[in-house]
Amino acid sequence: MCRNIRPLFNFAPPATDEEIRAASLQFVRKLAGFTKPSQVNGEAFDRAVEDIAAVARTLIDSLVTSVQPRDRAEWAARARARSAQRFG
Repeated sequence: MCRNIRPLFNFAPPATDEEIRAASLQFVRKLAGFTKPSQVNGEAFDRAVEDIAAVARTLIDSLVTSVQPRDRAEWAARARARSAQRFG
């Protein structure tokens, strides 16, 4: 599951709240060991996703670098090329 979590820092345009929430959801799924919580655990699961998303946003907004931001389109093209080479 966590293979889908991608770096979100130092990209142009910056990471959106939806991207951060998706990464947080993947992280919580990995920790919990299931992709969909039961009704009993649903509230705790959702709260954990929101808490981790808030902390991740704080982290990304607080990080500083002197390197130029990476281009999202370029990274996506490289990923597609790797995928095509790997899976034909």
